[in-house]
Amino acid sequence: MAPGRKPSMGQPTGSEAGERAYAAMIARAQALVPRLRERAARTEELRHLPPETERDLHDAGLFRMLQPARIGGAELDYVALVDCAELLGQADASVAWNLANLASHHWMLGMFEPKAQDLVWSRDPDVLIASSFIFPAGRATKVEGGYQLRGSWPFSSGVASCEWNMLASVVYSEDEADGIEYRIFLLPKGDYNVLDTWNVAGLRGTGSCDVEVRDAFVADHMTIAVGDLSGGPAPGSKVNPNPLYALPVFSLFPYVLSGVALGNAQACLDDYTEVARHRISTYNRAKLSDFQSTQIKIAEASAKIDAARLIMRSACLDAMEEARRGHIPDMATKTRYRRDGSFSVNLCTDAVSMLFAASGARGLFTSGVLQRQFRDAHAINSHLAFNFDAAGTNYGRVALGLPSENLTL
Repeated sequence: MAPGRKPSMGQPTGSEAGERAYAAMIARAQALVPRLRERAARTEELRHLPPETERDLHDAGLFRMLQPARIGGAELDYVALVDCAELLGQADASVAWNLANLASHHWMLGMFEPKAQDLVWSRDPDVLIASSFIFPAGRATKVEGGYQLRGSWPFSSGVASCEWNMLASVVYSEDEADGIEYRIFLLPKGDYNVLDTWNVAGLRGTGSCDVEVRDAFVADHMTIAVGDLSGGPAPGSKVNPNPLYALPVFSLFPYVLSGVALGNAQACLDDYTEVARHRISTYNRAKLSDFQSTQIKIAEASAKIDAARLIMRSACLDAMEEARRGHIPDMATKTRYRRDGSFSVNLCTDAVSMLFAASGARGLFTSGVLQRQFRDAHAINSHLAFNFDAAGTNYGRVALGLPSENLTL
């Protein structure tokens, strides 16, 4: 067993059928790793997932891991998102990133009004849904029967392959006494334009382009208020009673993507360890594995990765257990989920950075995977959900009795 590699702990659903479904999903994800790793260079070159990769993910049922069972989805526990993203992240972080993103939108759609779910899934239960949850990027106003929406959103991962998009916006009112509201709007692809803006250093294969909405009408049932996603029954609970669809969405938001960082870091450690077993120093012909510094780096990196895995999975398992009990987490718990999500990904980034530095000039060659793992690690870490200054500040505020500054919680 490679350093830091732990057997899956499974998902404690209490259901034998659930355990079997989870194990089967994990096995299908694991089976894809070799071929996805072979395609990683091409994925970067394309700047989006190759069609055959998307087909593999569809055929394995991975996009539908959190989709309601009534639609034919697997309806697995939330921790499956971390575990599957970790496995695919060991092959290619871009693939894992898009898989986790797009799979999470099936989960979120399960919380929308049933009418919205039926409209999307009755046409094609395999349909992909993109997103951009940057609220200030949009401007919405209430009109009869719905909302008028406009704006320009960055970072809509995998959008070229999607038929729908979940776009976050602030809703403004002419009456200042009404204040502002945060909502998510579900739009078909004909209502937005995709701008080819994704030319980046890391996560190059995610195709996370900008989208633009000039002036679209969105019916009431195709939107959901952020307040309805803060934990407890959502509008979709009428047809999807599983506690999975009562989780606090934005409190757990980091764990949609944290498994990607985990898998990328684990692959980096595995690769470094394998090379160190056989590599001879260029300058004195000593075996790299005999160096104490090499041994310490492997120990430290594996400890960070193991700790990150434990933190990520514990948060997801704890949230599911609380939802099964019908408990809605308080603000202290919500800010702890955000704190731990960012901290665990920072641990993964630290591990990759340390191994990259320890690899010397070998890591610089574009023919190797280490430079991609390094670039992807820092691209992942740049996501706002993993900014520990923001998450840590808000956690500290709440711990000190001050109000949360994160309006999505």
